[in-house]
Amino acid sequence: MSFTPAPWPRKLRSQEWYGGDSRDHIYHRSWMKNQGLPADLFDGRPVIGICNTWSELTPCNAHLRDLAQRVKNGVYEAGGLPLEFPVFSPGESSLRPSAMMYRNLAAMDVEEALRANPLDGVVLMVGCDKTTPALLMGAASVDIPAIAVTGGPMLNGWFRGERVGSGTALWQMSEAIKAGEMTREEFLEAEQAMSRSPGSCNTMGTASTMASMAEALGMALSGNAAIPAVDSRRRVMAQMTGRRIVQMVKDDLKPSDVLTRQAFENAIRANGAIGGSTNAVIHLLALAGRAGVDLTLDDWDRLGRDIPTIVNLMPSGKYLMEEFFYAGGLPVVLKRLGEAGLLHRDALTVSGETAWEQVKDVTNWNEDVIVPVERALTASGGIAVLKGNLAPKGAVLKPSAASPHLMKHRGRAVVFEDIDHYKARIADEALDIDETCVMVLKNCGPKGYPGMAEVGNMGLPPKVLRKGIKDMIRISDARMSGTAYGTVILHVTPEAAVGGPLSVVREGDMIEVDVEARRLHLDIPEAELEARLAGWTPIVLPPGGGYARLFHTHVQGADTGADFDFLVGQRGKAVPRDSH
Repeated sequence: MSFTPAPWPRKLRSQEWYGGDSRDHIYHRSWMKNQGLPADLFDGRPVIGICNTWSELTPCNAHLRDLAQRVKNGVYEAGGLPLEFPVFSPGESSLRPSAMMYRNLAAMDVEEALRANPLDGVVLMVGCDKTTPALLMGAASVDIPAIAVTGGPMLNGWFRGERVGSGTALWQMSEAIKAGEMTREEFLEAEQAMSRSPGSCNTMGTASTMASMAEALGMALSGNAAIPAVDSRRRVMAQMTGRRIVQMVKDDLKPSDVLTRQAFENAIRANGAIGGSTNAVIHLLALAGRAGVDLTLDDWDRLGRDIPTIVNLMPSGKYLMEEFFYAGGLPVVLKRLGEAGLLHRDALTVSGETAWEQVKDVTNWNEDVIVPVERALTASGGIAVLKGNLAPKGAVLKPSAASPHLMKHRGRAVVFEDIDHYKARIADEALDIDETCVMVLKNCGPKGYPGMAEVGNMGLPPKVLRKGIKDMIRISDARMSGTAYGTVILHVTPEAAVGGPLSVVREGDMIEVDVEARRLHLDIPEAELEARLAGWTPIVLPPGGGYARLFHTHVQGADTGADFDFLVGQRGKAVPRDSH
């Protein structure tokens, strides 16, 4: 860690708006005073934005108003002026065609709001899957002091004496219906047990994964990720975050000081240890692009390849986030990594301490939830990055959620040209498919869907499920929910919609998968593949206008994070021209 706090007191950015007696200074202050703000709040103290993704359309974040008030309390206690403002909230459970399509829109909203307003620092109020990366991306591009506080996971679900994991149970029960193992009435009864408190997914889905990534990156206070949404300690965390951001402004501790190469390597290894979502790959690649850190898919494979998965949570294990918190949460995982020499101990965090200083004295209170390395769920967890003639720029697979017997396999392709084609064919008893086949889904990537929806974990055919088969190899350019499971190969790049090799896979082609060798191969002659690609014509056309057209025109591939090409990098915090 090499960080030298800036001198204090000094003139802050907000004083360009509030610190003087010109017409414009008076204009800015006088309008703010219609809220009943005393004059001395504009005396040069840090002005802290509370960037809130609260929305009743985003169930995971619907409780953030209360937490924002706790943040305000902390800011006031530390001598700052808190000002809350809304930004676009991409909610995973409701937005169509995919919340991923709107992650970049939210990041743009955050970036422009931070730069255009009289803010010296910001608290990022996040929770649902895309809100965490979006707000971090926007803040990184402006680079004023920033800190994240998440809304926390919901309490465990319970149904007939069994834990019900958000999302994971939905996929399981949906398959059980098709297999004839569960009735529709039982499914509807279970629905009432799935989401029984405020908060985000209680599994190690994408929301919990990204909360863990924010903490592992050093962008949230230690212990933030796992505290349940309804636990009083979540409110304490919010208030302490409010206090901390004021000191960060005084010290001028910025995202660029925290989001270093070492921080991203810590996060990648932490993702492997927790059995985190494959979505973390695409989000951290995009965030690294904003922070100016050269991070690639190869780094994900290299750094995560030998990381054991030691957190026994669904979808990889059996417990839920509530138990993870009681066991000690992410600090215990980071301590384990540090003890194994797999943590950059001196990486700086928003607390002002190093990663190791924060976790070196924590205790594991339940070794069935955070297991010893010798009892790891998967000895080589992390994210496997496969390449070959079917995915020249890479594809990803989550070993901790996959079936060991399918990690090396050769099978006949059953091809679905898009998600509608899949839905039309999958329940057809005449479909020529069995458990040895490889299911291939096309045109579901960033441009193809559009928005790269979470449809990669295709449900198995009913006739296969009735045989008791629970998993098959599935390949696509789509994503899958972090709550999902199975031997699912995702993010195939280049995607089918831009003419990647996936676009020319035909029914009956043989496909070879070798996870250990990191190989994904379409078994046809090279000349045949070249001829097919030469004859390819696009079937996904650009949208006629609006944001969808902007997205289609500028979104990059999954291998670099699916950010917009014009958003990569930092544009800084320079104060814009006067408005009058």
